[in-house]
Amino acid sequence: MSAYRGRFAPSPTGRLHFGSLTAALGSWLFARAAGGRWIVRIEDLDPPREIPGADAEILRTLSAFGLESDEPPVYQSRRGEAYARAFEQLKVAGHVYPCWCSRSDLAAFEAIHPPHCVAAKDSERDPAWRLRAPARTIAFDDAVQGPIHQDIAREAGDFVVLRADGWYAYQLAVVVDDAAQGITDIVRGADLVDSTPRQILLQELLGLPRVRYAHLPLALDGEGRKLSKQERALAVDDADPLPALRASLAFLGQPAPSAKTVPAVLNEALRKFDPRRIAPNAGMPQPFAAMREELS
Repeated sequence: MSAYRGRFAPSPTGRLHFGSLTAALGSWLFARAAGGRWIVRIEDLDPPREIPGADAEILRTLSAFGLESDEPPVYQSRRGEAYARAFEQLKVAGHVYPCWCSRSDLAAFEAIHPPHCVAAKDSERDPAWRLRAPARTIAFDDAVQGPIHQDIAREAGDFVVLRADGWYAYQLAVVVDDAAQGITDIVRGADLVDSTPRQILLQELLGLPRVRYAHLPLALDGEGRKLSKQERALAVDDADPLPALRASLAFLGQPAPSAKTVPAVLNEALRKFDPRRIAPNAGMPQPFAAMREELS
């Protein structure tokens, strides 16, 4: 595999919170420890959820934490032609089909699409397009979580690659962009472990390189829920980045840095970085606010 190229790919749906900072820092540490490049990609393919200016705010916050992309950020909203070519390749090969099933239609199947549509064709609205999930198990070795296996037809079902509103789905876009950017290693939150077999399948069907994966433990709030912008998770303070930076390193199991500036903390963290210290399920942490208080 070519020289290490990692990435951090936030969606512009709000400010950077502790969970997304930890994913950014973790991916940056993996990339820098391997002597590789670290790239930021803006995954703006869900307009109803996006907040104007959030992309610029995220980039400013990353910069305040010393996390600078080695290349200009790529915006998925400008990559429609590339996704259209990949979709057409899947369509010509017979891997996708139009589907009018709604979420309520699939409720009885626990949101997993069965091998056949349960809704009739509706000429009044556009369909989504789904990829047929094969009856096979897809496996990969995760650098943090260990061996992962998924029976993709039973556990994921046929999944959307082109939404009914005309936007290409995350699963397709992320695979196309990772290949186009030469990404070799993906370090991200463990909430995306379940998506990885679908992405590996798409890599195979499109003839794209397979990459390595490391899924970091999730940061949870005081009630055991994943920190997310949708849950109004506490945004990190880019005017005072050291407390959150130290808390993020502690969450990843790394030694507490003694340095007093952001560049010095990052340099010290990189010198001492050991991915074996990252606990697969360290995601039952104290709330972020408590971590800040202890480590500030």
